[in-house]
Amino acid sequence: MKLLCIGRNYAAHIEELANERPEDPVVFIKPDSSVLPKEQDFYIPDFTSDVHYEVEVLVKIKKVGKHIDHKFAGTYYDEVGLGIDFTARDLQADLKAKGLPWEKAKGFDGAAVIGKWLPKSSFSDMNNMNFSLRLNDELVQQGNTGHMLWKIDELIAYVSQFFMLKKGDILFTGTPAGVGKVAPNDYLTGYLEENEMFSIKVK
Repeated sequence: MKLLCIGRNYAAHIEELANERPEDPVVFIKPDSSVLPKEQDFYIPDFTSDVHYEVEVLVKIKKVGKHIDHKFAGTYYDEVGLGIDFTARDLQADLKAKGLPWEKAKGFDGAAVIGKWLPKSSFSDMNNMNFSLRLNDELVQQGNTGHMLWKIDELIAYVSQFFMLKKGDILFTGTPAGVGKVAPNDYLTGYLEENEMFSIKVK
């Protein structure tokens, strides 16, 4: 299993981090060891003092595919989820300033929260799904998949040009504006439409 992640896929998030708007999707990978085990708390690593939450809609790939045509991309998944791409922002900024890869800031142990999965058929329009994140019961992030620069099927077609997609792979589709720092004893809860998808405690 690999986690294929998309950066800078919401214009407002690009603006809040003062990043350049990309011409193509920004793709990076998290290792399977970055997945936070179910029912486990998230522990802030010792090597960072600035971990940020980034809530994202996820899709789970259900069959092998390579060079997938956009018109067939929707047949490669039938489950939708929600997760968090935890980011060591201080480490990421340092790596970016030096022109180095982001993996240490994005792929550390526990950096990928994967909530429960729902059938794609539960939603009338994949390009019009609301999702949100609450921090200690305060709404901190909310988005709609319609605001993506590249929609889900476009992303599947794009990443399959470079990486063979396999059953069980997970696509993180990007985060909206509102990212922020977590602290010990924070509690994070994610929602896809009215469905609670995950809840985790930070330590």
